[in-house]
This record gives sequence, structure tokens and C-alpha cells, in this order.
Amino acid sequence: MRPGSSRETPLLTARWRDLVVVNYVVDPAIVAALAPRGTEPDLHEGRTFLSLVGFLFEDTRLAGRVPLWPCATFEEVNLRFYVRRLTPEGPRRGVAFVREIVPCRTIAWGARLLYHEPYVVRRMAHRVEGGRFSYRFESGGTWLEIAACTSGSPLPLHPGSEEEFILDHEWGWSRQRDGGTKEYRVEHPPWKRRAVDRVEVDPRVAAFYGAPVAEALAQPPRSAFVAEGSEVSVYRGSRMGCP
Repeated sequence: MRPGSSRETPLLTARWRDLVVVNYVVDPAIVAALAPRGTEPDLHEGRTFLSLVGFLFEDTRLAGRVPLWPCATFEEVNLRFYVRRLTPEGPRRGVAFVREIVPCRTIAWGARLLYHEPYVVRRMAHRVEGGRFSYRFESGGTWLEIAACTSGSPLPLHPGSEEEFILDHEWGWSRQRDGGTKEYRVEHPPWKRRAVDRVEVDPRVAAFYGAPVAEALAQPPRSAFVAEGSEVSVYRGSRMGCP
């Protein structure tokens, strides 16, 4: 969703920067089983995707005003999939998550409390050097890395492209403890992206995420790119079917 489209005050604002996005084709039955109630798999040209995403949160604030100390800047790595919800106004397209990794307990606690999102806390690091963008997290005493090597200038997204499908989503859904679903909005302008010459994903990442997605993550990715990012607003949302 484009900025300024809502009069509601966002719950959280931040700047998302240097998104490494690695995309895998997955059996739609896996996404259907993971999808929060009331949503269904969203396909692009007949394909269902998982995306492994590493990026940097900067200047994170509550209600756009209060810095989220001590976690105003931090890394996140998440594994997400794409779903949609049919409404009388048309389909709402968005994302849901298998697992989200951050280094800050405050962020993880807040996201689990407010959205019941599947956050876990791990030590993390990132590095941008030349055209190489890298995100790392620790698991069982071992550091696992996701990285992409790029060249060329950032390019706008082409309408209807796979890159636009992956990056242009304005809704999020999370499964609640009682099996219900929370729906929330995420606003940001269209992002530019860099082409990736080489992607590097530690093969142990597949085992970290486990069943039912490990088999898909063990295969070569279909595509990868690095998005510039922008200012982002995340709204509180509500349970589907509730005001």
C-alpha cells in the first residue's frame, strides 16, 4: 500500500534497508497448510513461492514518534510465503511468515504479544561491502549466512514481473493461538531492486527451518534480488471479521 493511504496512526514506523530476497518455488499444498485461516495461496504465473529475506531495520519508532530503545536498529531474517484473502472489494494480497529472527528480545516479545508472529531471538550480524550484502544469525553455536552479490544500478520494478509480485504487498496475516487470524496493513512506496549475480545461502538454513519447508529450501533458488527499501509503516490491524 502506498504511503498516505490511511488516516490511522501506524503502530510502528521504521526504515527497511538493503533487503536480500531469495525466492524458492514450493508445492502449493505446503503453503495452503501454513496459510492463516481465511487466506489462500497467492500464485504468480502458476507458481507458489517462499522467500528468505534478510534486511536491516533502522530508526524504529512506536506511533512514528517514540524511538524503540534499545532496539531502534537491528537485523531481521525471515522466511515468508504469499497468500491472499478474497473480499467484496477484490483480493487483498499479502504475506505470512514461517519464522522471523531478530537479535532483540523486546521486538520479539512485542510482535508475539500484539500479532502472535513466529519470532525467535538469535545473535545476528550484517555486512555490506561493495556489491555484497550479507546477513548472519547464530543457531546452535554456528553462524548461518544469507548473502547476495550484485552489480549495476537499482532498477524500478516492472508491472506484472516476478519481482513486483514478491515485493509489492500491502497486507500481512498471522495465525492466532485459538486458530483465528489477525490482519494488518504495511505501507511503503515502490522499491527499486538490484540484479543478483550470485546468491549464497548456507545449506544448513534449510534444516534450521525444518519441515515442511526444508526440502524446498534445499533446492537452488528460482531467483534472488536486493531491494533498496524505504520508510515503512506497520498498522495494528484486527482479527478478521472483527471491527
